[in-house]
Amino acid sequence: MSIWSTGERRAAGRGAVSPGRRRARRVFSALVMAVVAGMLLVTVVDPYAGATASSFYREPAMVQGSGVQRYAISGGYVLVDPKRDGYQAYTAPAPSAAKAGPGGGGSTGTSGSGGSYTTPVGVAQTYAAKAVAKRGWAPSEFSCLVSLWNRESGWNTHAANPGSGAYGIPQALPGSKMAAAGADWQNSYATQITWGLGYIAGSYGSPCGAWGHSNALGWY
Repeated sequence: MSIWSTGERRAAGRGAVSPGRRRARRVFSALVMAVVAGMLLVTVVDPYAGATASSFYREPAMVQGSGVQRYAISGGYVLVDPKRDGYQAYTAPAPSAAKAGPGGGGSTGTSGSGGSYTTPVGVAQTYAAKAVAKRGWAPSEFSCLVSLWNRESGWNTHAANPGSGAYGIPQALPGSKMAAAGADWQNSYATQITWGLGYIAGSYGSPCGAWGHSNALGWY
């Protein structure tokens, strides 16, 4: 005679797991662990996976092969021959003379080092064209850059937005960010352009990517 009641036998039967079910559970657990491990491995190997998924990120158009490239700038064009370790400008417009203010002050240099002096657009764009070529970007990328910074600042070294605090040719927000490229960020077109191209490359992949974002949202 069994010492278990009918109810106890039923409860014991419900608690029992057949060998087939145990195997299925082990297989499922192994699959879940494999999926989780795979996701962690992707994160460790490539922590920036998916970082360029934005619809505005655009791979830059690169210069194919070698040869002189023509970059259109304000008032003319500049011919740049990209090299593996450098570049050479063949043609560039002569900078216009600085206009003296009412007090006769006004720098005559072309580095944009004086607070009362704004670098001629053609000079700043010539420098930018060389910098774009040095990165291996095609003239089409430079055209996007010209359009972008025409809208942002008119290529004015001292362009300032009193409302937001944006400053300079690339309209860095705040302007002090450009100190990472040089202590002369407030007056140097070269420092501003260097910082701006680095920001564009890191955030949008290329000037045309930044230009597309600007067209869609009004900022970059």
